[in-house]
Formats: sequence, structure tokens, C-alpha cells
Amino acid sequence: MTAQTKYELKPGAATREAFGKALVELGRENKNVVVCDADLSKSTFTALFAKEFPERFFSCGIAEANMVAIGAGLASAGKIAFVSSFSCFVLNKGFEQLRVTAAFPHVPLKVVGTHSGISIGEDGPSQMSVEDLSLACSLPGFTVIDPCDEVSMMALVKAAAYTPDPVFIRAGRAKAPVVYAANQEFHIGKAMELVSGGDVTVIAHGLLVAEAIRAAETLESEGIAVRVIDMHTIKPLDQEAVGRAARETGAIVVAEEHLADGGLGVRVAQAVALTQPCIMEFVGIQNTYAESGTPEGLLDKYGLVARDVIAAARRALARKRG
Repeated sequence: MTAQTKYELKPGAATREAFGKALVELGRENKNVVVCDADLSKSTFTALFAKEFPERFFSCGIAEANMVAIGAGLASAGKIAFVSSFSCFVLNKGFEQLRVTAAFPHVPLKVVGTHSGISIGEDGPSQMSVEDLSLACSLPGFTVIDPCDEVSMMALVKAAAYTPDPVFIRAGRAKAPVVYAANQEFHIGKAMELVSGGDVTVIAHGLLVAEAIRAAETLESEGIAVRVIDMHTIKPLDQEAVGRAARETGAIVVAEEHLADGGLGVRVAQAVALTQPCIMEFVGIQNTYAESGTPEGLLDKYGLVARDVIAAARRALARKRG
């Protein structure tokens, strides 16, 4: 995508809804696509696939561990198998099965966790996944993706379906602003530079991409040029994009709706250490679980909005300038 300094962020659908629509399109083009869900198909939007392809949809009940194993068996038999539940359930309850039946034998199971992060809102901390990316990245051989809007979700789900690797895709409950044009192309493992800038770089994923764009626009009015990168693929990380940002801007802020310990920030910091050391700041959930509340209220309280990205960028610039 050509870098630009202005974006018109438009209202969009939740990425979980885009996931459901992408499944239907995949099902129409390939009869080998099958879907398993853990009694949450209306919430994960796999109900759309179930309605059109009932013979290829398997409801596994409230049993994520069993669902993962069933999905891995289907993938081992040559099916393009998707399993889906809330992120906190499929990662936490199904982790052993993800490890033993998908990661260890390198079975190309596609795992989609919805209702990720704290923007699930009123359902509270028992259903908020703030560790999911860390857990998924710890599985050897897994590709880990977090699209920021409906356009990128649909494109990346379709791309993931045909990769030979196991994949975890993170989806959200809240509606996400539309960042991309409908015809935008995406490649797994290749970051997208959305806004050009030479003073500081903000690397974000999921809902924080839109907040990073808003932050960049505010800082631009103050004469600060912010580069914004959508790191939709957490693993494998686009180290070339990270290294280039470190060399060219000398300061990086990582912004994410995830625990700062173990999230994208840790992976970017590792890449910075290997490529080009630079000043870094981190916007994320700081060593805590959230509480019940509105999505907007929670994101604001826990420091995950444009204001917080702006503050981190200013800190990074102050350190850079000494």
C-alpha cells in the first residue's frame, strides 16, 4: 500500500463477523473446507457456514480440547479444517491438544479465537483473552495473525486456509474501523506500512492500528512525522520492516490489546536487538487483568487509545533526542 499521511477511518464490522463471511466464501470455492465450533457458533459467526454447509459443520459442544483434537484429525485426513471458539477458551482449554495434535506433528489446523482482548467488554475477565498471542506464538511451527479490520480479516483467513502450517487467527467482538480499501492485497508475514514518517514508528495490530493512525494524525499537526505499521502477522514477524523502521526513525512504539509481557512488543524488541537497536516504548496491558465494563471504557482505562499512543511516542522521541 502506498504510504499516506491521512486516513478516513470508516465504521466497520467486527472482525469475528468478517471471519464468518470468509468461511462461507471458502466453503463455496472448496468442498474440503470443514468447520468445528464449541457451542458458540452464533457468537463466532461460524453459524453462517453451518447454515449453508450443514454436512461440513461439526458442533463439538462446550469442549474446546476435544474440538481441537477433532479438527486436527480432519486436517490430518486432508480437510481444510477450521476450529473456532472464544480465544480464552480455545487457547487455554485446548492448549495441550494444540501442542500435541497440531504443533508437534505440524498439522495444518486453522484455529480462530474470537472475543479477544479486553474489548469483549461486559462479559468480564473470565472471558477476556490477554495471553492468547503469547500462548499461540509459543507453539513451534504456528503462524499467528491478528487482522485490524474486516477487509484484512477476510483476506488473511483465505490466505491462511491454503498455508501448509497450523495457524492461529485472532478476532474481536467489537466493531473495528475500516482501514483498508476493499481490493487491498495481503501476504502472511509481510507488514503493511500505512502512514509514512521519519521521526518515530508505531507498530500495532488489531484495534490498536486505528488508534495508531489517529495518534499519527494528531502528532502530524504538531510537526511530528509518525510512521504507522500494521503488523498483522505476529509470527513469523516481518523483521525486515522492523529493522528498516529502527534504522530510519530510531524510535519504535509497539501498541497492542494484549499483555505487554509476551505480546507483539516482546517479538519486536527481539527483532530490534537482532537488526538495529533503537529506543522503544510499549503500549499494552500492564501485568493485570481487566474488569467488566463497556469496550470503550475499558480501552480508555487500561491505556489502549490514541492518547496513550501519543504519550508513548512523545516519550520515545524525548529519549531519542536526549
